[in-house]
Amino acid sequence: MDSVGSKHSQMGYKSDVEFILQDEQPLLKCLPQMERVKRASGDPYWSRLDSRVWTVTLLLGTCLLYCARASMPICAVTMSEHFGWNKQQSGIVLSSFFWGYCVTQVVGGHLSDKVGGEKVILLSAVTWGFTTVATPLAAHFTSLPLLLVSLLRFLMGLLQGVHFPALTSLLSRRVRESERAFTCSAVGCGSQFGTLLMGGVGSLLLEVYGWESVFYFAGFLTLLWGYCLSTYLLKESERLLTFDDLAKGFSLSGQSNVNWKRLFKKAPVWAVIIAQLSVASTSFTLFSWMPTFFKESFPDSKGWVFNVVPWLVAIPTAVLSGLLSDYLIKLGYKTIWVRKLMQIIGMGASSIFIFCVSKTTSYWRAVSFASVAVGLQTFNHSGITVNVQDLAPSCAGFLFGVANTGGAMLGVVWVYLSGYLIETTGSWSPMFHLVVAVNIIGLIVFLEFAKSERMDIDTIHI
Repeated sequence: MDSVGSKHSQMGYKSDVEFILQDEQPLLKCLPQMERVKRASGDPYWSRLDSRVWTVTLLLGTCLLYCARASMPICAVTMSEHFGWNKQQSGIVLSSFFWGYCVTQVVGGHLSDKVGGEKVILLSAVTWGFTTVATPLAAHFTSLPLLLVSLLRFLMGLLQGVHFPALTSLLSRRVRESERAFTCSAVGCGSQFGTLLMGGVGSLLLEVYGWESVFYFAGFLTLLWGYCLSTYLLKESERLLTFDDLAKGFSLSGQSNVNWKRLFKKAPVWAVIIAQLSVASTSFTLFSWMPTFFKESFPDSKGWVFNVVPWLVAIPTAVLSGLLSDYLIKLGYKTIWVRKLMQIIGMGASSIFIFCVSKTTSYWRAVSFASVAVGLQTFNHSGITVNVQDLAPSCAGFLFGVANTGGAMLGVVWVYLSGYLIETTGSWSPMFHLVVAVNIIGLIVFLEFAKSERMDIDTIHI
């Protein structure tokens, strides 16, 4: 039998790997040699240490994203009093973010797939950090604060819209399949941390130092995070998004990696898109109406309880879902079976508790049911969010951007429709029933058609 060195000289790196895999000796004896070959070729995945460092870093980035996003809702009442805005004008300011947020999801995901999610995340964070800091300055130094603040919020929506698609693209390329669920769930905790941090610290700053300090707090922390990311984690070539990168990202030449027409004919791709549509739109609806539900249904309730407790529950459940998902896969369970189990919990079990909220007349039961529902919804991070990466790691950012754009736009529709149903029926039950129905439809489609095999392999041009 020829030596590995002679095989390598005759057949090249790919044949070397094939030779090792086909050796008649037990596979375990070949592992050290396989690792040497893999390292020589350039392993695209983070090491375990790098993965943990990046997970914490991206968690903090997502936390600050939500801090900046929540700065306006926290300050809306105070700013309305200061500038004399009515409810309709305040609504324009608050809604302008989401219109911008819908626009850049697909663009951000596609660009990240082409040039690297880390570049997109850094540029996005630095620019939304400056935008957050500039908001109170612009509001004070203009005769049209409503117009300028609305434009800045729309701009922030544009900039933050690329964050989660870029994250999906980055993690699909740099995190091993056996660790993706935990990493996605841990990074997803940033949304809960950010909501809690701004709800606590932001409210205190608002009361003591005024509404301007809330924007400065979120903006300067984001800029500091961007500086640390650029200095300590990124290579020099990864720090700047150049015009050449933009040209490469949006090139329509024959070098395009994916045949989109064929990819979008595959049922598993539409299964994950429809499931994400359901999850994103229903979460947006609950986030928008739940505080009002508690305030009107239980007038004597304390706002800090129902605005804080559910998010405290969601943080440990998100981590648990990731650990459980990766553990089951390591035990030998099929990946798609684990993904579907996570969705049964995240969409099915959570819907049961959402339905219970609509039927109870007890305040503490309502808080408990809502907290469990929000906590169980974090299992979606270990289901459809990771399944996007399973199906098409070469264009995961783009696919997630497509699904999240639809979810955000559908969420706006559901929020409006929910308000109409509540107003015309005089009951909160139709809103909760709508959320449950959309969740169940999305779950049924996912359970029926979802797969974990790559869908982009046969569409790649080599």
